[in-house]
Amino acid sequence: MTKKTDTVLVTGISGYIAKHVAHGLLQRGYKVRGTVRELAKGEQVTADLAETGVDVFGLSYVEANLQSDTGWEAAVKDCAFIQHLASPLPLRQPEDREALVPEARAGAQRVLSAGFAAGVKRIIMTSSIAAMIGQPGKGAHLKITEDSWTDPDWKKLTAYNVSKTRAEISAWEYAKVQGFEDRLTVINPGLVLGPAIGTSYGTSLGLVEQMFAGEFPRTPKAAFPIVDVRDLADLHIAAMQVKGAAGRRLIAAGETLWFSDIANIAREAYPEQGRKLPKGELPSFVVRIAAKFDNRISAIVADLGTFHEADTQYVTDLTGVSFRPAKQSVLDSCAYLVETGKIE
Repeated sequence: MTKKTDTVLVTGISGYIAKHVAHGLLQRGYKVRGTVRELAKGEQVTADLAETGVDVFGLSYVEANLQSDTGWEAAVKDCAFIQHLASPLPLRQPEDREALVPEARAGAQRVLSAGFAAGVKRIIMTSSIAAMIGQPGKGAHLKITEDSWTDPDWKKLTAYNVSKTRAEISAWEYAKVQGFEDRLTVINPGLVLGPAIGTSYGTSLGLVEQMFAGEFPRTPKAAFPIVDVRDLADLHIAAMQVKGAAGRRLIAAGETLWFSDIANIAREAYPEQGRKLPKGELPSFVVRIAAKFDNRISAIVADLGTFHEADTQYVTDLTGVSFRPAKQSVLDSCAYLVETGKIE
């Protein structure tokens, strides 16, 4: 289905996950075209990827962003596949729960519309496990399957969860109307950890850095399935190559850890640097009160006390991609942050 001379469009290529996807594609001999808001941004991406030792000869860039139609026709021209990873993910949640929806939904439809019109073989769209776990009354344990959906109207949800859910729903509806459901695959990652390529990284890895900095004396009682960014990149590429992945939602997640588990793993490995790491858990009622004053915390209020467990055996069976132990991803995240001077 795929040829190594194929060109693959990677949207938001400067992002934490997207750089790993680009790296994996280049390593496998594909040509990669990345979208950037400004072409100058591509220079840093090229330098970061070259630093890994991968051949960047097949790497190019085009200016395009999710808020404008400009550039997308050129971006998709002659591409066999699209890896759509660009999406707004703020450190601080907007007060308006629907604030991120227009950009996320319109952006996804721009990419799908341009891609389908250009005749691409398949579009791999990155959603989130946030589009699966927002279920009222979920209790102390929630088993997540391919058919799990967040209720975007649930009042406890924050802007990010709502935007990811509405954007994914909209993408599937658009693909169905166009008759192209078999050209769309959606990947729903859990909490993404693991070393970054370069010195910029995602919000989830930033959470580990904040723990070391003492920003959270205790952790909230929250537990999410972990996925290593390297395994996630492999899954994006496999989803492009495997025939049976067409029209499917693929959960990208391995073992589940409580936030307190992450802190304890880090402390054991880095006792000196980890003196400010959280010790113990905050009562959930305290977290709910704190969330009224710090909207970074509000993002997890809906998930307090629930052990979220992902059923991903079907993903491994379908794609051949398995997920490394969560503890290893935490340790590799810490090692990266120490190596880059983020943790001292």
